[in-house]
Amino acid sequence: MKRILALSGGGVRGVFTLQILARIEELFREEQKNKNLVLADIFDLIAGTSTGAIIAAFLSWGLPVREIEKLYIDYSPTMFAREGWKRWKSIYKPEAIASFFRERFTETDGTPALLGTKRLKTLLLIVTRNGSTGGSWPVTNNPAAQFNVRMLKDGTRNPECNLNFPLWQLLRASTAAPYFFPPEEIELAGKTHMFTDGGMTPYNNPALIAVLTATLPCYRICWPATREALHVTSVGTGLARARMPGKAASDIHKLDHLKYIPPALIGCIAWEQDFLCRVMGDCVHGAALDFEIGALEMPTLLGPQEQKFTYACYDQPLDSTDPKIKELPGGQAELDDLKLIPLLQELGKEYANEHVRKEHLYPRGPGFAPCPCSVTPS
Repeated sequence: MKRILALSGGGVRGVFTLQILARIEELFREEQKNKNLVLADIFDLIAGTSTGAIIAAFLSWGLPVREIEKLYIDYSPTMFAREGWKRWKSIYKPEAIASFFRERFTETDGTPALLGTKRLKTLLLIVTRNGSTGGSWPVTNNPAAQFNVRMLKDGTRNPECNLNFPLWQLLRASTAAPYFFPPEEIELAGKTHMFTDGGMTPYNNPALIAVLTATLPCYRICWPATREALHVTSVGTGLARARMPGKAASDIHKLDHLKYIPPALIGCIAWEQDFLCRVMGDCVHGAALDFEIGALEMPTLLGPQEQKFTYACYDQPLDSTDPKIKELPGGQAELDDLKLIPLLQELGKEYANEHVRKEHLYPRGPGFAPCPCSVTPS
């Protein structure tokens, strides 16, 4: 069975994600009686967007979860270093977070590790957006991928091979959240392109694009797609449902719209990606999507033998629906509020202990109950 781990974006709320990952790592260590096991020993493909891309890269590098958590806590003030007189361009210094990536993703000789480095222990998928072309840019270290070919047919080196991009630069691009950080410039085919945060694509929750990358022939990985052969674990950073301000419609102004539209679009698209994964796969765990749909934990459009993967989704709202978040300014956990780290740790541990179970990490046996929609009314 092949395993995919998909990690969503959400800034410092990645600390919430890490508590869930620590529990998953602990379960596999207990099962395999190996206290040194890391998630790179378990997952074959790790996908991440924005802060999820940072965690994904560290996991694929072979770090244990608690070590990654320590890096987040110790270096968050460095990564979120505020700009001085350039604050009219962005809130935080791009060089600060870029330096953090450069220092940690190097070869043994100190040179920058490239996407094609052998130090990555798994397939890695990083989601960013090419702001110059307006296209999503999910890039992997799969050596067989179309744009990862090192040698051209004439025997010369391919100057446009994606595997030659520095890993630190791809992470900087994936985390270049507009307003917070400026775009990252990357040269492609002799032209400079501006890349922005992967959350500006449909793949802030990268679970579905990870499945498609692993299974569609065009991506040249070609794993089998059945619920016994492919397992997908999706971990969020705590849902933050975008809500209009609590005022009369006649009092809503342009600034209200500007604050509301980006998180609303990111949130609803991530919800749709989760929805599609539950329709295509066998959802063994996940909160109810809404009161009408429920969790879709039983087969719907696809029968048990048609489902493409087993799917476990771990996430919960970190907004005003949570009593511990309700009292925060704005009623939600902001993605750059470093003071929330202890609370995110607490909430993440509580969630992980309550929801993460060993049985979610394996496909279910045969014998599903039918979907209520397929039962003929009497």
